[in-house]
Amino acid sequence: MNETAGIESTGLATLRQEIDRIDLELHRGLMQRGEIIDRLIAVKARQGGGSAFRPGREAEMMRRLVERHRGLLPLDTVEGIWRIIISTFTFVQANYSVHVDVSGGDPPMRDSARFHFGFTVPYVPHNGAAGVIEAVRRSPGDLGLVRIGASAADGAWWSGLTDGQAPKIIARLPFVERPDHPAGLPVFVVSKPVEDAAAREAILSAVQVERWCDALPALIAEAGGEIIGNAPHGVGLSLLLAISGPNAGAAGERLRSLPGATRVAEVGSHAARFDAASRDSHADALSRSA
Repeated sequence: MNETAGIESTGLATLRQEIDRIDLELHRGLMQRGEIIDRLIAVKARQGGGSAFRPGREAEMMRRLVERHRGLLPLDTVEGIWRIIISTFTFVQANYSVHVDVSGGDPPMRDSARFHFGFTVPYVPHNGAAGVIEAVRRSPGDLGLVRIGASAADGAWWSGLTDGQAPKIIARLPFVERPDHPAGLPVFVVSKPVEDAAAREAILSAVQVERWCDALPALIAEAGGEIIGNAPHGVGLSLLLAISGPNAGAAGERLRSLPGATRVAEVGSHAARFDAASRDSHADALSRSA
């Protein structure tokens, strides 16, 4: 072996030792996280329990992850790792299953469930959103996934969320949106209400109107909202609307003023949508101006 080859071999060995050291630190960090979760479980038990799901906190964690991420490791990979860590430790706190509406096809829903909740959490398929909502309602603490823009055959599925004690929408996935997301199908997460942990940057409401009128989209947009879904319901039409930003707090009042509105019921909320492409564009602009 010549001198150059020996130096390169020594350099490679040193780099591999660094990788081993980092791997050990990562594993120790995960075990330490587990110890803290164990203490958290004990504290919650003394305080009378509480939901293990913190959708607002999870959304904020994923935003911070994306904002600080740099380097060779693909964003898909680092996001997937963190989703597995978060969802698995949540599962450790309180075992749960994920009920999924596969009426529009199983593969994209399975991709979404596995990417966001990992392989430890049981995956339970249902042929329709109504079945998912009913399963969540009967469970002690399961989650449901319903496609945004679900099958027309489901009708106004969100009407099953209007009663006070009914399940509610607690999140919109993916938390980090981008065109090439490996689990980019837009879905709502349905759960029993988690008021103390809810993110309320976007308010979702079911609005019953007597009939459709062409002015509705413009009026809803003026109120700061968008139509997520609409379907016949009863003797009229049911709309699923989202109001975001500064208008979210007054969503109910604004929607009750819509022409022909006969009932307005809040059916959930979620964190503001976060577009990774917008972040990258902003970072590029800052780099160019530096």
